[in-house]
Amino acid sequence: MTTPLSQHQLERLADFCHEVGMLRHIPRSGFAFLGTGGENVAEHSYRTSVIGYALARMAGADPLRVAALCLFHDLHEARTGDFNYVNHRYNTCRARDALQDALRDTGLDGDVLALTDEFDARQSAEAVLAHDADQLDLICNLAVELSKGNTFAGDWIENALKRLKSQAARELAEAVLRADPNRWWYGGVEKDWWINRR
Repeated sequence: MTTPLSQHQLERLADFCHEVGMLRHIPRSGFAFLGTGGENVAEHSYRTSVIGYALARMAGADPLRVAALCLFHDLHEARTGDFNYVNHRYNTCRARDALQDALRDTGLDGDVLALTDEFDARQSAEAVLAHDADQLDLICNLAVELSKGNTFAGDWIENALKRLKSQAARELAEAVLRADPNRWWYGGVEKDWWINRR
């Protein structure tokens, strides 16, 4: 059953759509410390959601719930920016306040706040997998940087691996780190194809 929205709610929902688009312009700030690579929060959230879906399938959890937890886990960063690990040592982030303000009068606040509360509590199997997906996205990025010669990425990988909680995530991380990051596109055809394209 659908609930019709008031004109005010539609306007707020339109504002919210524009705000979500802001995530394309918020850089993930940790890459400045790594020295190479980079992505924005929207890119991170998308792959994290896909990884979360796959992890849930591997672990026998609810894939749509894990994907939703991943999808909204950094939404507040449209207002707060991305706090990296160094920032968190010295600053606090009022993530829930930012999210409440973003969702006010959109009709989405109950669902999205419940998802982010579940993500933050890390109590459900789905929330654990969502956190693991967040780390696996980082591990994928670090594997690429390591393959390009940034040896410091190896130290970051070591720490990210220790943050993984589920067996499914540890198995996928091992496979990610064994794989050549270019294999999915470059390794799928004969070498001749890149010359003759036939």
